Amino acid sequence: MHADLSRSTFRPERHYSAVVAQQGRVQLDADLNEQTAIQLHQARSLAADLIGPHGGPRDAAGFRIEYVGGKHEIDTLLIHGGRYYVDGILCDADRPAAAVPVTDEESEESTPEPPAHWTYWDQPDGFRDPEKPGDRLPSPAQTPFVAYLQVWERSVSAAEDPALREVALGAALPDTAARVKVVWQVLALSLTALEIEETDPSRETVRAAFTRWAQRRAAPSARLAARSERPDHADDDPCLVRPDARYRGPENQLYRVEIHEGGEAKDATFKWSRENGSVVFSVDELDGTWVQLASLGHDDKLDLDVGDHVEFVDTAYASRLEPLPLLRVEELDLPGRRVRLSAEPAPGVGRLAHLNPYLRRWDHTAGPKRKGRSTALKGGAVPVTEGEWLPLEDGVEVHFARGGAYRTGDHWIVPARTATGSVEWPTDQARRPLLQAPAGIARHFAPLALIKGEGSAVDLRLAFGPLASSMPAADEATLAAEEQARREEQAAEADPSQGRSQTTAEAEAAVEGDN
Repeated sequence: MHADLSRSTFRPERHYSAVVAQQGRVQLDADLNEQTAIQLHQARSLAADLIGPHGGPRDAAGFRIEYVGGKHEIDTLLIHGGRYYVDGILCDADRPAAAVPVTDEESEESTPEPPAHWTYWDQPDGFRDPEKPGDRLPSPAQTPFVAYLQVWERSVSAAEDPALREVALGAALPDTAARVKVVWQVLALSLTALEIEETDPSRETVRAAFTRWAQRRAAPSARLAARSERPDHADDDPCLVRPDARYRGPENQLYRVEIHEGGEAKDATFKWSRENGSVVFSVDELDGTWVQLASLGHDDKLDLDVGDHVEFVDTAYASRLEPLPLLRVEELDLPGRRVRLSAEPAPGVGRLAHLNPYLRRWDHTAGPKRKGRSTALKGGAVPVTEGEWLPLEDGVEVHFARGGAYRTGDHWIVPARTATGSVEWPTDQARRPLLQAPAGIARHFAPLALIKGEGSAVDLRLAFGPLASSMPAADEATLAAEEQARREEQAAEADPSQGRSQTTAEAEAAVEGDN
């Protein structure tokens, strides 16, 4: 997640069940975050084990899909409310109740009731655009298609959700905690993409083909390794860090290497940040290439300078996971809290105030140097080069494995520490850095419906019933007998003159009969 973290320490393969606080010790954000991650991992693993890859409660299953043909070829899907679990992650499709404003008692105006369901075009995190042909639904009259659910998580800061900021702390102080949000999106997938040649496939055929497709999509093939090497300029500032340090930065950092443009290596690009991509600036106004910000930063470390590369971001852009060219800061107007960018942001991004636009700073200024020359940037990002070590800064280097397929948003986290003069990265016994899959984004998928036309949708969802049921009759008899015996014992204790319970008397009579 894009958050100001010291590091991320949760590793499921370590099988830790809890974080134990100790008296007199410094409490770190990483400890609290790992405890949350442990509990979330346990809860979701249990849900997935019991439910399976996906499913909803039988009486409250959400995401029932209906296809509705529209005018001018703008078709839509109705997404009905309820709950559904995908790999143990809870997705809630219920639409919030409408808020009721205070009105003049003499006025008879009434607030219109919102629809009881979402649609393909207004789903909360879909942000589909009818003006984009790629966002429009396929025509089921030509060929059936599958409506499916894509689920992932992203971080949300106070720049994107101002309600997270505690205003009592004042504008001069930074925000407090960030949030992680479950993003669900109902999307369309052709039968061709599922490698189904039949025009009228069965429910089982579609589910099996979708499972194979989802497994390919969910497992990233890109891998990266990181290390620290003593750079050529290591002796320029010998007083700042240890002379033998390979990481030469003056402060502890959490580097984030994130894929910007996905695809094969020849097309892919990446960006990096020494602050885990957490340096953001809320946008108050956009005027051409000039952007007015709520603040220019709290200090020299977390501000903007001429030459910085930034993303012009809003909620819709972040949720769609689509790369746009990174822009360069060309000029600063400190009194006016304005910056001039190298180009006007893309149309349709950051123009709506309710989507909370902001700038996200990245810390690369040029591509890696080779033979004294820097590699040219591509769309403001660094081209991916596989099979060789790429320097970032201060001795930190990364290595992309050959043959990877890259996805926008996939990222790796590299803690760099001044105490050791190196980066924290797993190595083998020979201290060679190990290639690692991305730390995120983890994508999860579930099929919802096979759309054959209006009023003709084959439900592909799964349902589960409650575990609790009526008490079996045999157990009821046992409980009744135990309750009767308990009452007799209590009666005997309360009135000793009665002497014995009926059960005891019968047992003694049987013994006397034998004698």
